[in-house]
Amino acid sequence: MAATDFKDYYAILGVPKNSSEAEIKKAFRRLARKYHPDLNPGDKQAEAKFKEINEAYEILSDADKRSQYDRFGQYWKQASAGGGWSPNAGRSATGFDFSQYANFDEFINELLNGLGNSGTQQRRNWSYSTHTGTGGRSSNFNGYSGFEDFARYANGSSTSSSSSSTSLDREATLNLTFSEAFRGVQKRLSLGSETIEVRIPPGTKAGSRVRVKGKGRKDGYGRQGDLYLNVELQSHSFFQFEGDNLVCEVPIAPDEAVLGAKIDVPTPDGTVTVNVPPGIRSGQSLRLRGKGWPQPKGGGRGDQLVRVTIVPPKSLTDTERDYYEKLRDSRSYNPRQELQAIRL
Repeated sequence: MAATDFKDYYAILGVPKNSSEAEIKKAFRRLARKYHPDLNPGDKQAEAKFKEINEAYEILSDADKRSQYDRFGQYWKQASAGGGWSPNAGRSATGFDFSQYANFDEFINELLNGLGNSGTQQRRNWSYSTHTGTGGRSSNFNGYSGFEDFARYANGSSTSSSSSSTSLDREATLNLTFSEAFRGVQKRLSLGSETIEVRIPPGTKAGSRVRVKGKGRKDGYGRQGDLYLNVELQSHSFFQFEGDNLVCEVPIAPDEAVLGAKIDVPTPDGTVTVNVPPGIRSGQSLRLRGKGWPQPKGGGRGDQLVRVTIVPPKSLTDTERDYYEKLRDSRSYNPRQELQAIRL
């Protein structure tokens, strides 16, 4: 089986590696109901997912198969044949030819003898023992995720901790208010029976990923993955994002648009006075430099864009109506003058 063909049955069922039989069965039932072909007629992806779920449950619900799968990873089928080793396993995806060995003991002995002067030390680091009873073998390759990693070492290559622990990582969604994301916050999270505190730095934006080292799933070899928090921001009644800029919309009256004005505009730091130039048009934006969102790694502050909207009054006093009528009657320009020349 090629390395890329290896299926993480725990990930398929969405359960950690130390799950009980009851937890595995519960996860299988939930997913089986979701992807059952009768409930997804004509859906080829659901059908393929249903088969994958059944395959995962078939292995993880069988104590012997699960033990071999946990111990030997992608080579569990070869290991389970013939009491833990199959002489017909052939050349693996790592390029190492196992067919030359009659059994697993022979492979281990030749490997350790071939290590030369370092063999004694390697024997201390890699303890291998056989036991009777179930007929299986027990292996403990310290620092390796199982038979696959060990075999790769034998072939002259190493497995990085990042690639071998990928399946141990887990993710969660973290919802923040604009205020929490802007100023930074200390969040308390519950991970099963454990409660942890996570510091969210100032200026965190939606879509950011916060890594919490060593808080992922554990495997049977003493390793633990990381927890990744995917940040989502709750919507705000006034502020929103456009790229890296913080944007807001501010209404002004028609006379302010014509004559210009000084208006008060909220910013994350408080209210500031902004000059609106005469003749501004609805939809134009004014830039408040350095009043936007904090930039990562101490890069200062972004800008805040104030988008102007000209809003006419919904009701008028008699005096206001009189003045608007006089303005209309004495207006010297036609804003639709250019439309007169348009033809198909």
